[in-house]
Amino acid sequence: MIHHTPVYTSAEEALSVIKSGNRVFLHGSAATPQYLIRKLAERAHELRQVELVSISTFGEMPCAEEQYAESFYINSLFVSANVREAVNSGRGDYVPIFLSEIPQLFRLGIMPLDVAIVHVSPPDRHGYCSLGVSVDIAREAVKSAKHVIAQVNPQMPRTHGDALIHIRRFHSMVQVNEALPEVDYSQKITSVEETIGHNVAGLIEDRATLQMGIGGIPDAVLKSLTNHKGLGIHTEMFSNGVLPLIESGVITNEHKHILRGRIATAFIAGNRSLYDFVDDNPLITMLSTDFVNDVAVIKQNPKVVAINSAIEIDLTGQVVSDSIGTYHYSGIGGQMDFIRGAALSEGGKPIIALPSVTAKGVSRITPFINQGAGVVTTRAHVHYVVTEYGVAYLFGKNLRQRASELIRIAHPDHRERLEQEAYKRFKTL
Repeated sequence: MIHHTPVYTSAEEALSVIKSGNRVFLHGSAATPQYLIRKLAERAHELRQVELVSISTFGEMPCAEEQYAESFYINSLFVSANVREAVNSGRGDYVPIFLSEIPQLFRLGIMPLDVAIVHVSPPDRHGYCSLGVSVDIAREAVKSAKHVIAQVNPQMPRTHGDALIHIRRFHSMVQVNEALPEVDYSQKITSVEETIGHNVAGLIEDRATLQMGIGGIPDAVLKSLTNHKGLGIHTEMFSNGVLPLIESGVITNEHKHILRGRIATAFIAGNRSLYDFVDDNPLITMLSTDFVNDVAVIKQNPKVVAINSAIEIDLTGQVVSDSIGTYHYSGIGGQMDFIRGAALSEGGKPIIALPSVTAKGVSRITPFINQGAGVVTTRAHVHYVVTEYGVAYLFGKNLRQRASELIRIAHPDHRERLEQEAYKRFKTL
Protein backbone atom coordinates (compact mmCIF):
# COMPACT_ATOMS: atom_id res chain seq x y z
CA MET A 1 0.00 0.00 0.00
CA ILE A 2 1.27 3.48 -0.91
CA HIS A 3 1.41 5.83 2.06
CA HIS A 4 0.58 9.48 1.46
CA THR A 5 1.82 11.08 4.64
CA PRO A 6 1.55 14.86 4.58
CA VAL A 7 4.52 16.87 5.81
CA TYR A 8 3.52 20.05 7.60
CA THR A 9 5.58 23.16 8.11
CA SER A 10 5.22 26.51 9.86
CA ALA A 11 3.51 29.45 8.18
CA GLU A 12 6.75 31.43 8.37
CA GLU A 13 8.70 28.73 6.54
CA ALA A 14 5.98 28.19 3.92
CA LEU A 15 5.65 31.90 3.17
CA SER A 16 9.42 32.51 3.03
CA VAL A 17 9.29 31.50 -0.65
CA ILE A 18 7.42 34.74 -1.49
CA LYS A 19 9.82 37.40 -2.77
CA SER A 20 9.47 41.08 -3.67
CA GLY A 21 7.86 41.55 -7.09
CA ASN A 22 6.09 38.15 -7.01
CA ARG A 23 2.50 37.68 -8.13
CA VAL A 24 0.58 35.70 -5.49
CA PHE A 25 -2.88 34.18 -5.88
CA LEU A 26 -5.13 34.16 -2.81
CA HIS A 27 -8.00 31.67 -2.55
CA GLY A 28 -11.32 33.51 -2.34
CA SER A 29 -14.81 33.77 -0.82
CA ALA A 30 -15.46 31.46 2.15
CA ALA A 31 -12.12 29.70 1.47
CA THR A 32 -10.07 32.88 2.06
CA PRO A 33 -6.91 31.58 3.86
CA GLN A 34 -7.11 34.15 6.63
CA TYR A 35 -4.39 32.67 8.85
CA LEU A 36 -1.76 32.68 6.08
CA ILE A 37 -2.84 36.17 4.96
CA ARG A 38 -2.26 37.47 8.51
CA LYS A 39 1.15 35.79 8.55
CA LEU A 40 1.99 37.23 5.13
CA ALA A 41 1.18 40.74 6.41
CA GLU A 42 3.74 40.17 9.19
CA ARG A 43 6.42 39.87 6.47
CA ALA A 44 5.47 43.26 4.98
CA HIS A 45 8.66 44.99 6.23
CA GLU A 46 10.85 42.69 4.11
CA LEU A 47 8.70 42.68 0.92
CA ARG A 48 8.18 45.24 -1.84
CA GLN A 49 5.51 45.30 -4.56
CA VAL A 50 4.08 41.83 -4.06
CA GLU A 51 1.01 41.68 -6.32
CA LEU A 52 -1.97 39.93 -4.70
CA VAL A 53 -4.54 38.51 -7.13
CA SER A 54 -7.95 37.18 -6.14
CA ILE A 55 -11.67 37.31 -6.68
CA SER A 56 -13.90 38.34 -3.77
CA THR A 57 -12.30 37.57 -0.39
CA PHE A 58 -13.94 37.38 3.05
CA GLY A 59 -12.76 38.64 6.41
CA GLU A 60 -9.89 40.98 7.21
CA MET A 61 -7.34 41.83 4.52
CA PRO A 62 -4.41 43.33 6.43
CA CYS A 63 -2.24 43.36 3.28
CA ALA A 64 -4.60 45.98 1.82
CA GLU A 65 -3.98 48.47 4.64
CA GLU A 66 -2.37 51.80 3.84
CA GLN A 67 0.66 51.14 6.05
CA TYR A 68 1.63 48.27 3.72
CA ALA A 69 1.25 50.26 0.47
CA GLU A 70 4.92 49.72 -0.47
CA SER A 71 4.78 45.99 0.29
CA PHE A 72 1.56 44.79 -1.35
CA TYR A 73 -0.41 45.77 -4.44
CA ILE A 74 -4.02 44.53 -4.67
CA ASN A 75 -4.85 43.50 -8.25
CA SER A 76 -8.48 42.50 -7.87
CA LEU A 77 -10.45 40.33 -10.27
CA PHE A 78 -13.63 41.08 -8.26
CA VAL A 79 -13.57 43.88 -5.71
CA SER A 80 -14.82 42.91 -2.25
CA ALA A 81 -15.46 45.19 0.74
CA ASN A 82 -12.09 44.43 2.37
CA VAL A 83 -10.05 45.75 -0.59
CA ARG A 84 -12.39 48.45 -1.94
CA GLU A 85 -10.52 51.32 -0.34
CA ALA A 86 -7.13 50.05 -1.58
CA VAL A 87 -8.37 49.45 -5.15
CA ASN A 88 -9.92 52.93 -5.36
CA SER A 89 -6.97 54.76 -3.82
CA GLY A 90 -4.09 53.75 -6.07
CA ARG A 91 -2.79 50.93 -3.81
CA GLY A 92 -4.45 48.52 -6.15
CA ASP A 93 -6.53 48.19 -9.29
CA TYR A 94 -9.35 46.19 -10.80
CA VAL A 95 -9.36 43.82 -13.79
CA PRO A 96 -12.71 43.76 -15.62
CA ILE A 97 -13.13 40.16 -16.77
CA PHE A 98 -15.78 37.47 -17.07
CA LEU A 99 -15.53 34.87 -14.32
CA SER A 100 -15.56 32.18 -17.04
CA GLU A 101 -12.35 33.57 -18.55
CA ILE A 102 -10.19 34.10 -15.44
CA PRO A 103 -8.73 30.55 -15.53
CA GLN A 104 -7.35 31.35 -19.02
CA LEU A 105 -5.34 34.24 -17.58
CA PHE A 106 -3.40 31.75 -15.47
CA ARG A 107 -3.30 28.87 -17.94
CA LEU A 108 -2.14 30.91 -20.92
CA GLY A 109 0.44 32.85 -18.92
CA ILE A 110 -1.29 36.20 -19.45
CA MET A 111 -1.16 36.57 -15.67
CA PRO A 112 1.51 34.04 -14.63
CA LEU A 113 1.39 33.11 -10.94
CA ASP A 114 4.57 32.77 -8.89
CA VAL A 115 2.75 31.47 -5.82
CA ALA A 116 -0.79 30.27 -5.05
CA ILE A 117 -2.07 30.17 -1.45
CA VAL A 118 -5.10 27.90 -1.10
CA HIS A 119 -7.26 26.61 1.74
CA VAL A 120 -8.08 22.89 1.70
CA SER A 121 -9.49 19.99 3.69
CA PRO A 122 -7.09 17.45 5.24
CA PRO A 123 -5.95 14.71 2.85
CA ASP A 124 -7.84 11.43 2.63
CA ARG A 125 -6.12 8.04 2.75
CA HIS A 126 -5.26 8.37 -0.95
CA GLY A 127 -3.54 11.71 -0.41
CA TYR A 128 -6.27 13.93 -1.87
CA CYS A 129 -7.26 17.23 -0.28
CA SER A 130 -10.35 19.17 -1.36
CA LEU A 131 -10.56 22.83 -2.32
CA GLY A 132 -13.81 22.71 -0.37
CA VAL A 133 -16.18 25.63 -0.76
CA SER A 134 -14.26 27.36 -3.59
CA VAL A 135 -13.11 25.61 -6.78
CA ASP A 136 -14.00 28.49 -9.17
CA ILE A 137 -10.64 29.94 -10.33
CA ALA A 138 -8.59 28.28 -7.58
CA ARG A 139 -8.37 24.98 -9.46
CA GLU A 140 -6.52 26.60 -12.35
CA ALA A 141 -4.39 28.70 -9.99
CA VAL A 142 -3.15 25.48 -8.33
CA LYS A 143 -2.43 23.90 -11.71
CA SER A 144 -0.62 26.95 -13.10
CA ALA A 145 1.32 28.47 -10.20
CA LYS A 146 5.04 27.76 -9.92
CA HIS A 147 4.70 27.21 -6.16
CA VAL A 148 1.61 26.18 -4.16
CA ILE A 149 1.08 26.67 -0.41
CA ALA A 150 -1.86 24.89 1.23
CA GLN A 151 -3.57 25.97 4.43
CA VAL A 152 -5.00 22.65 5.67
CA ASN A 153 -8.08 22.92 7.88
CA PRO A 154 -10.33 20.17 9.32
CA GLN A 155 -13.21 22.68 9.27
CA MET A 156 -13.05 22.93 5.46
CA PRO A 157 -15.76 20.69 3.96
CA ARG A 158 -14.58 17.97 1.64
CA THR A 159 -16.38 18.54 -1.66
CA HIS A 160 -16.56 16.53 -4.87
CA GLY A 161 -16.15 17.31 -8.58
CA ASP A 162 -13.09 19.35 -9.60
CA ALA A 163 -12.19 20.06 -5.98
CA LEU A 164 -9.70 17.26 -5.36
CA ILE A 165 -5.97 18.04 -5.37
CA HIS A 166 -3.27 15.50 -4.47
CA ILE A 167 -0.77 16.56 -1.80
CA ARG A 168 2.02 16.01 -4.36
CA ARG A 169 0.93 19.31 -5.95
CA PHE A 170 1.61 21.28 -2.76
CA HIS A 171 5.12 22.53 -2.09
CA SER A 172 4.28 23.20 1.54
CA MET A 173 1.34 22.54 3.87
CA VAL A 174 0.42 24.50 7.00
CA GLN A 175 -2.05 23.15 9.55
CA VAL A 176 -4.75 25.38 11.01
CA ASN A 177 -8.05 24.80 12.77
CA GLU A 178 -10.21 27.85 12.11
CA ALA A 179 -13.91 28.34 11.43
CA LEU A 180 -14.75 29.44 7.89
CA PRO A 181 -16.23 32.92 7.44
CA GLU A 182 -20.03 32.84 7.40
CA VAL A 183 -22.66 34.96 5.65
CA ASP A 184 -26.43 34.80 5.99
CA TYR A 185 -28.77 37.17 4.17
CA SER A 186 -31.98 35.20 4.69
CA GLN A 187 -32.49 36.71 8.18
CA LYS A 188 -32.47 40.28 6.87
CA ILE A 189 -34.78 40.22 3.85
CA THR A 190 -36.55 43.58 3.54
CA SER A 191 -40.17 43.99 2.42
CA VAL A 192 -38.92 45.47 -0.88
CA GLU A 193 -36.70 42.42 -1.48
CA GLU A 194 -39.61 40.16 -0.56
CA THR A 195 -41.81 41.82 -3.21
CA ILE A 196 -39.03 41.60 -5.82
CA GLY A 197 -38.57 37.92 -4.90
CA HIS A 198 -42.27 37.32 -5.43
CA ASN A 199 -42.19 39.12 -8.81
CA VAL A 200 -39.19 37.08 -9.98
CA ALA A 201 -40.69 33.79 -8.74
CA GLY A 202 -43.72 34.50 -10.96
CA LEU A 203 -41.42 34.27 -14.00
CA ILE A 204 -39.93 30.90 -13.00
CA GLU A 205 -41.60 27.83 -14.45
CA ASP A 206 -41.56 24.30 -13.07
CA ARG A 207 -38.52 22.30 -14.24
CA ALA A 208 -36.42 25.45 -14.65
CA THR A 209 -32.65 25.49 -14.04
CA LEU A 210 -31.64 28.32 -11.70
CA GLN A 211 -28.61 30.57 -11.36
CA MET A 212 -28.67 33.13 -8.59
CA GLY A 213 -26.08 34.99 -6.61
CA ILE A 214 -25.88 35.95 -2.98
CA GLY A 215 -27.90 38.49 -1.05
CA GLY A 216 -31.40 39.46 -0.02
CA ILE A 217 -33.02 39.27 -3.47
CA PRO A 218 -31.81 35.73 -4.38
CA ASP A 219 -32.87 34.48 -0.93
CA ALA A 220 -36.24 36.21 -1.30
CA VAL A 221 -36.74 34.52 -4.69
CA LEU A 222 -35.93 31.12 -3.18
CA LYS A 223 -38.42 31.69 -0.34
CA SER A 224 -41.12 32.29 -2.97
CA LEU A 225 -40.51 28.98 -4.78
CA THR A 226 -41.99 26.56 -2.24
CA ASN A 227 -44.83 25.50 -4.57
CA HIS A 228 -42.61 24.95 -7.61
CA LYS A 229 -41.69 21.50 -8.92
CA GLY A 230 -38.63 19.82 -10.43
CA LEU A 231 -36.21 22.75 -10.26
CA GLY A 232 -32.49 22.34 -10.93
CA ILE A 233 -29.40 24.34 -9.97
CA HIS A 234 -26.53 25.22 -12.31
CA THR A 235 -24.91 28.31 -10.86
CA GLU A 236 -21.57 29.96 -10.13
CA MET A 237 -22.45 30.05 -6.43
CA PHE A 238 -25.22 29.39 -3.95
CA SER A 239 -26.00 30.12 -0.33
CA ASN A 240 -28.26 28.90 2.50
CA GLY A 241 -31.48 29.69 0.63
CA VAL A 242 -31.39 26.49 -1.45
CA LEU A 243 -31.36 24.12 1.55
CA PRO A 244 -35.10 24.24 2.41
CA LEU A 245 -35.94 23.69 -1.27
CA ILE A 246 -33.66 20.63 -1.48
CA GLU A 247 -35.13 19.23 1.74
CA SER A 248 -38.73 19.80 0.59
CA GLY A 249 -38.12 18.19 -2.82
CA VAL A 250 -38.67 21.37 -4.88
CA ILE A 251 -35.07 21.16 -6.16
CA THR A 252 -34.58 17.72 -7.72
CA ASN A 253 -32.14 18.48 -10.60
CA GLU A 254 -33.82 15.72 -12.61
CA HIS A 255 -34.69 17.88 -15.65
CA LYS A 256 -31.26 19.42 -16.22
CA HIS A 257 -29.17 18.17 -19.13
CA ILE A 258 -25.74 18.96 -17.65
CA LEU A 259 -24.93 16.91 -14.52
CA ARG A 260 -28.49 15.67 -14.19
CA GLY A 261 -29.43 14.82 -10.62
CA ARG A 262 -26.69 17.02 -9.16
CA ILE A 263 -26.17 20.65 -8.24
CA ALA A 264 -23.41 22.26 -10.31
CA THR A 265 -21.62 25.20 -8.70
CA ALA A 266 -18.19 26.86 -8.56
CA PHE A 267 -18.26 28.18 -5.00
CA ILE A 268 -20.43 28.24 -1.88
CA ALA A 269 -20.85 30.91 0.80
CA GLY A 270 -23.22 30.65 3.72
CA ASN A 271 -23.38 29.55 7.32
CA ARG A 272 -21.98 26.48 9.06
CA SER A 273 -25.11 24.41 8.40
CA LEU A 274 -24.53 24.92 4.65
CA TYR A 275 -20.86 23.91 4.97
CA ASP A 276 -21.92 20.79 6.89
CA PHE A 277 -24.51 19.99 4.22
CA VAL A 278 -21.99 20.10 1.34
CA ASP A 279 -19.35 18.12 3.25
CA ASP A 280 -18.80 14.80 1.42
CA ASN A 281 -22.18 15.24 -0.31
CA PRO A 282 -22.25 13.65 -3.79
CA LEU A 283 -25.29 15.82 -4.66
CA ILE A 284 -22.93 18.82 -4.91
CA THR A 285 -20.49 18.97 -7.85
CA MET A 286 -17.90 21.73 -7.46
CA LEU A 287 -16.56 22.97 -10.79
CA SER A 288 -14.10 25.38 -12.32
CA THR A 289 -15.67 28.59 -13.70
CA ASP A 290 -14.37 27.91 -17.21
CA PHE A 291 -16.86 25.02 -17.26
CA VAL A 292 -19.76 26.03 -15.02
CA ASN A 293 -19.86 29.60 -16.40
CA ASP A 294 -19.32 28.61 -20.04
CA VAL A 295 -22.23 29.93 -22.13
CA ALA A 296 -22.02 26.84 -24.38
CA VAL A 297 -22.53 24.63 -21.28
CA ILE A 298 -25.19 26.78 -19.58
CA LYS A 299 -27.43 27.01 -22.65
CA GLN A 300 -27.74 23.21 -22.87
CA ASN A 301 -29.91 23.18 -19.75
CA PRO A 302 -33.64 23.80 -20.26
CA LYS A 303 -35.43 26.95 -19.01
CA VAL A 304 -32.33 28.53 -17.50
CA VAL A 305 -33.36 31.43 -15.25
CA ALA A 306 -30.43 33.73 -14.45
CA ILE A 307 -31.14 36.16 -11.60
CA ASN A 308 -28.60 38.96 -11.29
CA SER A 309 -28.57 42.38 -9.68
CA ALA A 310 -27.42 45.84 -10.67
CA ILE A 311 -26.35 49.17 -9.24
CA GLU A 312 -28.21 51.18 -11.89
CA ILE A 313 -29.86 50.77 -15.28
CA ASP A 314 -30.47 53.53 -17.81
CA LEU A 315 -33.68 54.08 -19.79
CA THR A 316 -32.30 52.12 -22.77
CA GLY A 317 -31.45 49.07 -20.65
CA GLN A 318 -27.70 49.43 -20.08
CA VAL A 319 -26.85 47.65 -16.83
CA VAL A 320 -24.16 48.93 -14.45
CA SER A 321 -23.17 46.33 -11.86
CA ASP A 322 -19.52 46.75 -10.90
CA SER A 323 -19.08 50.49 -10.28
CA ILE A 324 -20.68 53.61 -8.87
CA GLY A 325 -19.44 56.21 -11.33
CA THR A 326 -15.66 55.73 -11.40
CA TYR A 327 -15.67 54.02 -7.97
CA HIS A 328 -14.99 50.27 -8.30
CA TYR A 329 -17.51 48.47 -6.14
CA SER A 330 -17.53 44.79 -7.15
CA GLY A 331 -16.78 43.01 -10.41
CA ILE A 332 -18.17 41.64 -13.65
CA GLY A 333 -18.25 38.16 -12.14
CA GLY A 334 -20.56 35.72 -13.88
CA GLN A 335 -23.40 38.10 -14.72
CA MET A 336 -22.76 38.21 -18.47
CA ASP A 337 -21.91 34.49 -18.66
CA PHE A 338 -25.31 33.55 -17.23
CA ILE A 339 -27.39 36.34 -18.78
CA ARG A 340 -26.21 35.13 -22.19
CA GLY A 341 -26.47 31.43 -21.30
CA ALA A 342 -30.07 31.92 -20.12
CA ALA A 343 -31.00 33.87 -23.26
CA LEU A 344 -29.73 31.01 -25.45
CA SER A 345 -31.32 28.26 -23.34
CA GLU A 346 -34.63 26.83 -24.60
CA GLY A 347 -37.32 28.66 -22.61
CA GLY A 348 -34.62 30.55 -20.69
CA LYS A 349 -35.09 33.90 -18.93
CA PRO A 350 -32.26 36.34 -18.16
CA ILE A 351 -33.39 38.58 -15.28
CA ILE A 352 -31.89 41.72 -13.75
CA ALA A 353 -33.55 42.29 -10.36
CA LEU A 354 -32.99 45.45 -8.33
CA PRO A 355 -34.77 47.72 -5.84
CA SER A 356 -36.20 50.81 -7.58
CA VAL A 357 -34.22 53.19 -5.34
CA THR A 358 -31.01 53.20 -3.30
CA ALA A 359 -31.03 53.37 0.51
CA LYS A 360 -30.89 57.17 0.12
CA GLY A 361 -33.92 57.25 -2.17
CA VAL A 362 -32.00 57.81 -5.44
CA SER A 363 -33.63 56.14 -8.45
CA ARG A 364 -31.65 53.16 -9.76
CA ILE A 365 -33.48 53.56 -13.07
CA THR A 366 -31.76 56.60 -14.53
CA PRO A 367 -31.93 58.70 -17.72
CA PHE A 368 -28.17 58.25 -18.16
CA ILE A 369 -25.67 56.07 -16.36
CA ASN A 370 -23.26 57.82 -14.01
CA GLN A 371 -20.22 59.30 -15.72
CA GLY A 372 -17.34 56.81 -15.51
CA ALA A 373 -19.56 53.82 -14.63
CA GLY A 374 -19.00 50.55 -16.47
CA VAL A 375 -21.68 48.73 -18.45
CA VAL A 376 -21.51 45.08 -17.42
CA THR A 377 -24.55 43.86 -19.35
CA THR A 378 -25.34 45.65 -22.61
CA ARG A 379 -28.83 46.71 -23.62
CA ALA A 380 -28.84 44.02 -26.31
CA HIS A 381 -28.42 41.33 -23.64
CA VAL A 382 -31.18 42.46 -21.28
CA HIS A 383 -34.56 40.70 -21.40
CA TYR A 384 -36.32 41.09 -18.04
CA VAL A 385 -35.87 43.84 -15.46
CA VAL A 386 -37.67 43.38 -12.14
CA THR A 387 -38.24 45.86 -9.29
CA GLU A 388 -40.75 45.87 -6.43
CA TYR A 389 -43.13 47.67 -8.85
CA GLY A 390 -43.26 44.92 -11.44
CA VAL A 391 -41.60 43.32 -14.46
CA ALA A 392 -40.34 45.14 -17.56
CA TYR A 393 -39.74 43.02 -20.67
CA LEU A 394 -37.24 44.77 -22.94
CA PHE A 395 -36.37 42.08 -25.50
CA GLY A 396 -37.22 43.19 -29.04
CA LYS A 397 -38.35 46.64 -27.90
CA ASN A 398 -37.03 49.89 -29.35
CA LEU A 399 -35.48 52.60 -27.19
CA ARG A 400 -38.73 54.50 -26.61
CA GLN A 401 -40.62 51.34 -25.71
CA ARG A 402 -37.82 50.34 -23.32
CA ALA A 403 -37.94 53.71 -21.62
CA SER A 404 -41.69 53.48 -21.02
CA GLU A 405 -41.41 49.86 -19.76
CA LEU A 406 -38.68 50.86 -17.30
CA ILE A 407 -40.49 54.01 -16.13
CA ARG A 408 -43.51 51.83 -15.32
CA ILE A 409 -41.44 49.84 -12.78
CA ALA A 410 -39.50 52.84 -11.42
CA HIS A 411 -40.32 54.30 -8.00
CA PRO A 412 -43.47 56.51 -8.27
CA ASP A 413 -41.54 59.49 -6.84
CA HIS A 414 -39.19 59.44 -9.84
CA ARG A 415 -41.52 58.58 -12.73
CA GLU A 416 -42.41 62.14 -13.71
CA ARG A 417 -38.77 63.22 -13.94
CA LEU A 418 -37.89 60.08 -15.92
CA GLU A 419 -40.79 60.76 -18.32
CA GLN A 420 -39.55 64.32 -18.86
CA GLU A 421 -36.01 63.09 -19.58
CA ALA A 422 -37.30 60.38 -21.91
CA TYR A 423 -39.44 62.91 -23.78
CA LYS A 424 -36.43 65.22 -24.18
CA ARG A 425 -34.39 62.38 -25.63
CA PHE A 426 -36.93 60.55 -27.78
CA LYS A 427 -39.27 63.51 -28.60
CA THR A 428 -42.23 61.33 -27.73
CA LEU A 429 -43.16 58.53 -25.34
